[in-house]
Amino acid sequence: MSWTVYLSGEIHSDWREQISAGATALDLPVTFTSSITDHEASDSAGDLLGPPSSGYWRDHKSSGVNAIRTRIQLDKCDLAVVRFGDKYKQWNAAFDAGYCAALGKPYITLHDDDIIHPLKEVDASAMAWAQTPDQVVQILRYVTAD
Repeated sequence: MSWTVYLSGEIHSDWREQISAGATALDLPVTFTSSITDHEASDSAGDLLGPPSSGYWRDHKSSGVNAIRTRIQLDKCDLAVVRFGDKYKQWNAAFDAGYCAALGKPYITLHDDDIIHPLKEVDASAMAWAQTPDQVVQILRYVTAD
């Protein structure tokens, strides 16, 4: 079986690349998908719909355009990894985790232990909590084994 794993959340570090490289090194049967990880491209996704009348409407239109990709990829994935970093609050990642929970889609949270408390509900619905990209790779290795 080939697995599709959606990588959600924080876009300011190389955690996606670390997981992908680890899965490749182990020759795991995994394909990764993700949201648009270029911050400016994501923020301006709705600009193609015309000039916004305010910052609120720019964000609203862009979040709608981005949600097309996110929802389809979350619907199609076998597993999601939801990363919460320490630099920014990833409300979109929390939303993705909630969407997975509502769909009954398994997900792994990836974050440091200093944000356990604010993520207690998100973690409670997760199948696993990892603290490093390598731990995610090892989980993928285990669950994809023949």
